[in-house]
Amino acid sequence: MGQDADRVLVGEIGAAQGLKGEVRLRSFTQDPAGIATYGPLQDETGAKTIEIERVRVTPKALIASIKGVATREQAEALNGTKLYLLRASLPPREADEWYVADMVGLEAVDANGKPIGKVVTVHNFGASDIIEIAPVGGEANLMVAFTETTVPEVDVAGRRLVLVLPEESE
Repeated sequence: MGQDADRVLVGEIGAAQGLKGEVRLRSFTQDPAGIATYGPLQDETGAKTIEIERVRVTPKALIASIKGVATREQAEALNGTKLYLLRASLPPREADEWYVADMVGLEAVDANGKPIGKVVTVHNFGASDIIEIAPVGGEANLMVAFTETTVPEVDVAGRRLVLVLPEESE
């Protein structure tokens, strides 16, 4: 089934944590711990339902307890599982907000409309969002701060965004 228009990737289960079935969890939600408030999630195939019973935030990771997972071995079996939510279950977006799922695949163009590449993903390493672009010419991916200066226009419906590369903004 994979990613489709009706589902949004909201997290990914990481390595087992401890011996009692807890896992590390990467959350792609605005409030990382908020991933537990959305209710049942689906795996990538849509065949398996995963319920997060509780999360705790530690200085190094988000740790989660998954319903029905009580041993380290069960937790290890979930490592790498991507977690999806039905789009209809998500809160409404503000006018200047986008879900990462909406951004992936957008064509990045310069101010004159010349193609630069396609959006691979949006990262957040703690300080701010970084947009990753796969260039048209196949060069190494570009990592650009996702600010109003570098990305002055996003048109999700039109499947494009305007990208001002740092050397162009000087």
